[in-house]
Amino acid sequence: MRADREIRRSGVRFENTRFDPDLTPFHDLAKQMAARFGYRAELSLSPRLAELLRLRVAQLNPCSYCLILHTEVAARLGIPSDVVAHLPSWRESDRFSHAEKVALAYCEGLTQYDISHFAELHDELRTHFDEKEVAEIAAVIINMNVWTRLKLAQGAVPVADEAPTAPRPSRMTEQVPSDFGPESAEL
Repeated sequence: MRADREIRRSGVRFENTRFDPDLTPFHDLAKQMAARFGYRAELSLSPRLAELLRLRVAQLNPCSYCLILHTEVAARLGIPSDVVAHLPSWRESDRFSHAEKVALAYCEGLTQYDISHFAELHDELRTHFDEKEVAEIAAVIINMNVWTRLKLAQGAVPVADEAPTAPRPSRMTEQVPSDFGPESAEL
């Protein structure tokens, strides 16, 4: 599978600790959905928005496999790393357009089953996107939810190929005085 090779390039491989995904019909269905709405699909949505939605679903359904893969895809698409880092706090961030924030709210509503406000989220989405884009946004989110749940169910866990090394102290850490503590901090 191509996704496995991409992840291995970053020094991470995954083992399925519960079952082989090919033993369920869901893997083939997920592959078919990915062909239409996955990160290689041709969509009318901007690649940036589609990838932000995929990453947000991967964060909400804590899927290591999907987070690693789609963080790499985001980098290849030219999405700045600070945008990816701000994704969990998109509501407070100025790194996202209003339309992207509306799509992210819809993504969270669909992923977390927030039925109480879902009609409002859908209506707001329609003020920023045409009917085809709304359908694609929903399909990208649904496709990603299928993948995250499949990877979680099969137990796809990251396995280090070699023992991690201790990180080197950063310059900032080296410059912090030894007596620096909460008493000396001015917040």
